[in-house]
Amino acid sequence: MSYKHITVNERDGGEVTEIVMGPPPANILSSAMMEEISTHIGKEETDPHKKLLIFTGDGKHFSFGASVEEHKAENVGDMLPKFHAFIGDVINCKVPTLAAVSGLCLGGAFELVLACDLIFAEKGAQFAVPEIQLGVFPPVASVLLPFKCGGTLASEVILTGDRFAAETLHSHGLVNHVAESGKLEEVISSFIEKEIHPKSASSLRITKAASSMVLAEQYQNHIGRLEDLYLKDLMSTTDAVEGIEAFLEKRQPDWKDK
Repeated sequence: MSYKHITVNERDGGEVTEIVMGPPPANILSSAMMEEISTHIGKEETDPHKKLLIFTGDGKHFSFGASVEEHKAENVGDMLPKFHAFIGDVINCKVPTLAAVSGLCLGGAFELVLACDLIFAEKGAQFAVPEIQLGVFPPVASVLLPFKCGGTLASEVILTGDRFAAETLHSHGLVNHVAESGKLEEVISSFIEKEIHPKSASSLRITKAASSMVLAEQYQNHIGRLEDLYLKDLMSTTDAVEGIEAFLEKRQPDWKDK
């Protein structure tokens, strides 16, 4: 199957599939890319021998995140529900998922990573949900971050929009493994050889469903309310509209605090 926004690589004897986002350097997670990824997830779920899906970016960065253009007031009402459905597809994927992160992993791309079962990062990788700097907030991270790393760190990540090193997130239990620079593929290959190949594909799928059940329920129970908060409350403010426009126009926002 041919795609425009992702490249699909079969590896490890067909037991593992790598989904590569592009084009570099930004690997923007557009609505079109999300649709392609969801379509391919559905395809991979029909292969009874598939044991792992890997998400990664083309080039030196994972992804700069979702399209800011699609967050404009006239577009966000259509885009945001699609993005939330896409994240749901990743969380509920029947095959275990692994995010392989190098360089920058920002905004919606970080939220994609949070939806994965395993996170492997290269030393020097940086993660952030910088939405607050644009006058908005990240609904998916607001659900998943407190669940995965605790409320104290989650609040700092979301309220500041600052970048956090892979090593820091590893120390808080969010990132599973941090590889030395240039060694990420080697570390992942070793993990697959030791922890994935010897196991039954059907047992891995059932165990994945078990291990992600509470997270999936958490997401389903709360994402709709956060979507409403974003679309109905946040987007009715002057500053949310101003923040997005200022970013696209490459200028400082003129906040009105309303």
